[in-house]
Amino acid sequence: MAVHPHEALFAGEKEFPVIPSCEHFAGNEKMIMKALGFQEEKGPVFDITQDCEDGAQTGQEKDHAEMIVRLTNSEHNKHNQAGVRVHDYSNQYWKQDVDILVNGAGERLAYITIPKPTAASQVKEMIEYIQNVAAKAGLKREIPIHVLIETQGALAEVDQIAALPWLQVLDFGLMDFISGHQGAIALSNMKSPGQFDHELLRRGKANMVAAALRNGVVPAHNVTLDLKNYEQTKADASRARNEFGFLRMWSIYPTQIDAIVDAMQPDHSEVEKGVAVLMAAQDAAWGPIQHDGELHDRATYRGFWTLVQRAKATGIEIGAEATARWFS
Repeated sequence: MAVHPHEALFAGEKEFPVIPSCEHFAGNEKMIMKALGFQEEKGPVFDITQDCEDGAQTGQEKDHAEMIVRLTNSEHNKHNQAGVRVHDYSNQYWKQDVDILVNGAGERLAYITIPKPTAASQVKEMIEYIQNVAAKAGLKREIPIHVLIETQGALAEVDQIAALPWLQVLDFGLMDFISGHQGAIALSNMKSPGQFDHELLRRGKANMVAAALRNGVVPAHNVTLDLKNYEQTKADASRARNEFGFLRMWSIYPTQIDAIVDAMQPDHSEVEKGVAVLMAAQDAAWGPIQHDGELHDRATYRGFWTLVQRAKATGIEIGAEATARWFS
């Protein structure tokens, strides 16, 4: 039997996470249900982040977290691609969020997002608490952790944060990051082109992406504030992907989902080449091969395998034979 790329190329090693390139935020039950409906319609090409931090009304934090547990466990969560953002470290309710969510829906939560840390030690403490609650609940899985880098303190310690256990994604939080600069960055830079051109923002984004990739973590880009403009969202996602190396981006309005997925998709011709090379390599028991006059070995196979997985996650058709070999 042909050896699967996972086994042949990454035996005993941690693979780079391959997850959808779009993350859609939804704050209340109506919006979460709407997002789950979009996910059923479009397929598993985007994740849904159910929001405790900004979504829960004051005094309703417990009820809000319990609602998210109910929806996460429901038949509407067909693809198990719904995560949650909990309250931040300084908020008294973050431990309550974790207790309710992990005990109630720990088997199905796609991830837990930690917002607004100002130091790596805060993230470490929150992850350790999540791990302890998960262990007491008898969970065998690691719940992926996403961390919002939206303060200068977090950016200063971003390598330490990226190296923490269970980390899957680092998110760049633009608005709080700008606000934390005490007026040194004009609020107009929350939109393009300033969000990409202002030197402090360019440096912040580039440093976060580099730290994420150094540590095998996915870098995710902030939202586009122009909610209903498909072309602006797509242009922002393209700049984020092609100029800065982001592999994922937030959506806060339904129109933005398709724009982000389209902009973040790998080049179709590269995907076709990758599929052809990988199938030939698998047939050759993963030894070196020639393809169109080029030499390929395990180094290029790894790159192509990541590319093909990303293509599949963004809805690109990779062909019936490749799908049957690797994704059935």
